Amino acid sequence: MLPAGNMDRAILFIRGHRVMLDTDLADVYGVPTKRLNEQVKRNIHRFPADFMFQLNPEEKSEVVANCDHLRKLKYSSHLPYAFTEHGAVMLAGVLNSQTAVEASIHVVRAFVKLREWLATHNELAKKLEEMEKAYDKQFSFVFDALRKLMTPPLPERKSMGYELSIQQGQE
Repeated sequence: MLPAGNMDRAILFIRGHRVMLDTDLADVYGVPTKRLNEQVKRNIHRFPADFMFQLNPEEKSEVVANCDHLRKLKYSSHLPYAFTEHGAVMLAGVLNSQTAVEASIHVVRAFVKLREWLATHNELAKKLEEMEKAYDKQFSFVFDALRKLMTPPLPERKSMGYELSIQQGQE
């Protein structure tokens, strides 16, 4: 079984979804990957596209290259399945074992923990952006003053046209 501490590293971001691969879920649920996939195929109607999808060869290569714990997939001819949070929970019902039900609780907690972390991360990003805007306003005054100092004064222009000079005594 995949230790709870390693559950976070098993959650990947593929095609815009947070997912776990069939091999990791098989470890979590304590069943061989082959049996897990057999149960999915028997109950395919329970796994719509937003619950599960199969990786393409490029995605598989990228996952194997980026995740050390998935190096055993490198030589497999099988393209792994990716399960969203909902698909991972549905698997517990399909596998129909007490271990699977208990493990699904850990899977859900890992997804929730990740969601909370992302929410905190987004809040920090928003605060940083607000601070940048506040400093931009404060420093815009300084930058305007510096620009004025850096801009050379315009030379005095002589007026165009004829100058009439009126001298006293000549009229």
